[in-house]
Amino acid sequence: MTSAGFRLEQYTLKRPREMLLVKAEIEGELDQVAIFKGFSSSLMRPTAFDPDVPILPENAKIISVDRLEGPYNPQTPRYLQQDLTWQETETLLAEVGL
Repeated sequence: MTSAGFRLEQYTLKRPREMLLVKAEIEGELDQVAIFKGFSSSLMRPTAFDPDVPILPENAKIISVDRLEGPYNPQTPRYLQQDLTWQETETLLAEVGL
């Protein structure tokens, strides 16, 4: 099974005008991860330089996903959908064959 983080990155490659903002719990700590055009970056923790190191590890618990118009501007975010559950996000992933 492919990791959630990888699937979300692939989604943004298939929908390059969208950016995902993922709230997740990683090893007991909350994190917020921006995913845009196939790349993930933590907004709260250091991000590894190696793109093969997953930002969202297998054991991450995804709390919610926001869909935004990309590119992301934190001063004026343009939300398409907010607070999607993982189940709702999986429906979006399935729509693009993920």
